[in-house]
Amino acid sequence: MSLPASPAVLLDLDGTLVDSEPHYFTATRLLLAEHGVPDFSWEEHTSFIGIGTHETVRTLRERYGIAAPAAELLARKNAHYLRLAGGSSEVFPAMRRLVELLHAACLPLAVASGSSPAAIDAALAGTPLDGLLPLRVSAEEVARGKPEPDVLLAAARRLDVTPADCVVLEDAPPGVEAARRAGMRCLAVPYLAHWATDPAVASAGLVFAGGQREFDVDRAYAWIREPGSVL
Repeated sequence: MSLPASPAVLLDLDGTLVDSEPHYFTATRLLLAEHGVPDFSWEEHTSFIGIGTHETVRTLRERYGIAAPAAELLARKNAHYLRLAGGSSEVFPAMRRLVELLHAACLPLAVASGSSPAAIDAALAGTPLDGLLPLRVSAEEVARGKPEPDVLLAAARRLDVTPADCVVLEDAPPGVEAARRAGMRCLAVPYLAHWATDPAVASAGLVFAGGQREFDVDRAYAWIREPGSVL
């Protein structure tokens, strides 16, 4: 199978483009504290990174026996997050440069995230990426979140490209697995160091094992355009 000259690039948001996980951790702590769970830890939070907000809320509701409906919990968590984010989150500098290069090359781009549509917009608002990434797909708009491929496939449809013509940028095992299930190439930049050896992450076409600290914009760009040239 030949590779497309101009692949579409589907970008995860949280932990990949922006460092929003601290806000999500605090939002979850506040939500659980409201329901009598005061000791939610960062370590527990990391098990939900890369999984959609809806799936996270449903799992926590079952784990802690919370009576409130999942929809109510989801709305409350999103409200906490939007307040904490304050309209935007910190963009990783190297990711900003990469997106600028991809945009300048006129590659089709889309954000494909497990966050809510409002949270995606809030994270990008006021950042240099806001105007470069107008197409945004939330896992709340599809039947299943990552590691299922639904949100990636929906983004490909909106860009009017085939899955084989897509490259996915991800930071977490569920997202890399979603790319595999979607039949898309994947570039992984692990948010947590130990994810570099996770089987799903290790299976990505290009892995920056040191995460954002070792991310090489030029190497990533070359691989997206011509993957055989840098491996």
